[in-house]
Amino acid sequence: MNFYVGVTDKGWFDFLRQEPREDVNFWKPLGGGNRFGAVPSGAPFLLKLKKPFHCIAGVGFFTNQIDLPLTTAWEMFGPRNGYSDYADFAQVIRKYRAASQKPAEANPVIGCLVLTAPIFFRQPDWIPAPESWGNSIVTGKVYNTSEAVGGKLWADVSATMLRYQQSPFLQELATDSLVLEAPGIYREALTKVRIGQGAFKALVTQAYDKKCAISGEKTLPVLEAAHIQPFSQAGPNSLGNGLLLRSDLHKLFDRHYLTIDADDRTVHVSSRIREEFQNGKEYYKFDKQPLQVLPKNLLDQPARRYLQHHNGLFMP
Repeated sequence: MNFYVGVTDKGWFDFLRQEPREDVNFWKPLGGGNRFGAVPSGAPFLLKLKKPFHCIAGVGFFTNQIDLPLTTAWEMFGPRNGYSDYADFAQVIRKYRAASQKPAEANPVIGCLVLTAPIFFRQPDWIPAPESWGNSIVTGKVYNTSEAVGGKLWADVSATMLRYQQSPFLQELATDSLVLEAPGIYREALTKVRIGQGAFKALVTQAYDKKCAISGEKTLPVLEAAHIQPFSQAGPNSLGNGLLLRSDLHKLFDRHYLTIDADDRTVHVSSRIREEFQNGKEYYKFDKQPLQVLPKNLLDQPARRYLQHHNGLFMP
């Protein structure tokens, strides 16, 4: 099993460890660079503090990578970016970008690596970084459990994780031996990681290529990740239960003024808009039209069972 060790700042770590977090943004100040292909979605992502600490201080589970304008990253993750308010977050980003001699921008694009179900170790549980960790490694490194160094590090991390039983992820694991002795099976268990709201928003935004599924709108500030079956009604934070919608279409969808047919994925707009509000011309142009945007991966597209749930509440 491959896992990644990413280098992080202690200030970011100290802020995030103050309370439980369902997901966090392991951000990079420069967006638009190479895609993060070091490990697949679901793989462990270890948090290594910079020197002088030089220790593994936590672990999360890589969900996805997405480039976002700074303001959108804050709207999506808020304090889970590692800062209590937007002003502090923006100041740090701009400092890093200035150090890289990037031109000043009002709303720069940053890279976001989304980590789900993070566990932040207490200092007595910190694990020394491998002796082979070179000074030239400034962002991170991939290890494999089949190799001596990677196997030893993962065994130490796994044993430490077992001391944090309050983690929602660990509560899903069947036995301690699953963590300690069976990395192959453990990889399968990663599918049980509970995706948080921020990770859900990032996954949906990325899957729909930052465009509204119904209208094709691509102005990010007005796009929202919608649950097809509401989260409050046992709808999961999964791509099959998600749509990226323009904010007004999201509201109409949530209030069942429009739905998406479970069979042919065409949009249906209720006559109630005209009857109740004496208007709606803007929305009736979408009636009987197919979705404009769908995820490329068939498994990520709207699942029939969730659409059927929504269809059942729609009033033509």
